[in-house]
Amino acid sequence: MFGDFFKRLTAPDPAPLSDTDARIALGALLVRLARVDNSYDANEIAQIDAILMQRYGLTDLEAAGLRAECEAAEAEAPDTVRFTRAIKDAVEYDDRIAVIEAMWSVVMVDGVRDDHEDAMLRMVAPLLGITDQDSHKARLRVTPE
Repeated sequence: MFGDFFKRLTAPDPAPLSDTDARIALGALLVRLARVDNSYDANEIAQIDAILMQRYGLTDLEAAGLRAECEAAEAEAPDTVRFTRAIKDAVEYDDRIAVIEAMWSVVMVDGVRDDHEDAMLRMVAPLLGITDQDSHKARLRVTPE
């Protein structure tokens, strides 16, 4: 179903992602993060939907539909390293910072930094070309005091 999407994303010299592809790439990465601890719960699902609604101006129903597409894409996505590096090559730095912020908001939605989720973010941030310092700042921006 997503074969062409992953071919475009993992091409040797990928073009910038179309809006549709960028939405699916971001959502699939958020779903992968939420699933990494084998507990993909209602709070994480609601947070992903909220991110998609805010970022793309979607209704509840539209965000849920997009998330369902993202869940399917995540299930078919290549390993996290190739998938994340492909996003790095196709997405501008400021948008990658926003991806890290969104990822931290999914991790922190329950107020707990799960070891699996934390480890994935420590791996993903540099693969996206984001420094530890910028990832830390992103976490602080989305973590309630």
